[in-house]
Amino acid sequence: MSDLSKNKIKWIRSLHQKKHREELGLFIIEGEKMVAETLVYAKDSIELIAYTNEFNIGQFDGESFEISIKELEQISLLKTPNKVFAILRQNKTNSSIDKKKLIIALDGIQDPGNLGTIMRIADWYGISDIVCSKTTVDCYNPKVVQASMGAIFRVNMHYLELEEWLSNCSLPIYGALLEGENVYNETLSKNGVLLMGNEGSGISTSLIPLINNPISIPRFGGAESLNVSVATAILVSEFFRC
Repeated sequence: MSDLSKNKIKWIRSLHQKKHREELGLFIIEGEKMVAETLVYAKDSIELIAYTNEFNIGQFDGESFEISIKELEQISLLKTPNKVFAILRQNKTNSSIDKKKLIIALDGIQDPGNLGTIMRIADWYGISDIVCSKTTVDCYNPKVVQASMGAIFRVNMHYLELEEWLSNCSLPIYGALLEGENVYNETLSKNGVLLMGNEGSGISTSLIPLINNPISIPRFGGAESLNVSVATAILVSEFFRC
């Protein structure tokens, strides 16, 4: 344990920006529950922990700083900082994509909360891989990490040229389209790709010809649209129905 210097605070605050996270290969997590989970699932990835005396750090041999609430507020991105802040090393391994399971593909998802929630949905259903277009929000954005509720440690995120990857994919490609077939009437493959589009514009026109199984969620009321993370949850659930 040591004092948190002004230079260290400045360095930590630089990680609020994507370009510095990418340059250094690091990302931020915050809050008692998230850090406690990190100490279980990703302890070896922790670069440092800064915590107030209200947090029980337990047995941790890495770099750590006991800090004041004021110092925590200086480095935190949360409106109400919660006891502990940690910096982790990004997972840079190019893990293979498990084609025996359902794969979620995301085209231009912009909202950090949506991406984090979709990661959490994947984690709930045991989906190993999410393939993202390079225009999709950074999965190490602190708001994405927070919304993922620990899924960041268990779901593999792949940022690829999505059109190229889908063009070479031999699995059934299911695309969420308004004019798609009623998902409740379809027989869905246990493995395949579920493609979800941008919150405002949907799936890119260049990707639509690559979809061989267009599906939709039937509307029974007056709502104009569904949030993309909600739609993902409904569709993924259908793939896992017995």
